Amino acid sequence: MGLKENKQNAIEFYKMAYDGNPIKAAELYVGSKYIQHNPLVGDGVEPFIEYFERMKKEYPNKSIEFVRAVAEGDLVALHTHQTWPNNDEYVTMDFFRFDENGKIIEHWDSMQQIPETAANNNKMY
Repeated sequence: MGLKENKQNAIEFYKMAYDGNPIKAAELYVGSKYIQHNPLVGDGVEPFIEYFERMKKEYPNKSIEFVRAVAEGDLVALHTHQTWPNNDEYVTMDFFRFDENGKIIEHWDSMQQIPETAANNNKMY
């Protein structure tokens, strides 16, 4: 798989899980293992599925915008803008590592809430 395909697959994987279908996302895009670095989610595919199914039930009206995707080697980085209930907005950066078959096998992320005021007029995404 090439960098372009990995970027597209990372976006599709994340969007599908975020929009409430983590089982299908895992079936289509996850490799033989799934190493999780987010401390709020357990390691492996099942905890990933459980987390996103819970988020769908607890926060059905959340939304995500994919601002940019960058790929290098076996890594893809996604920069997103997320809106949760009560207009609670976050900027996230997710990193996915792919195996030689183009499947996701590892995930890291960082999340920052967008403050109401800023010292500059630039967006965080």
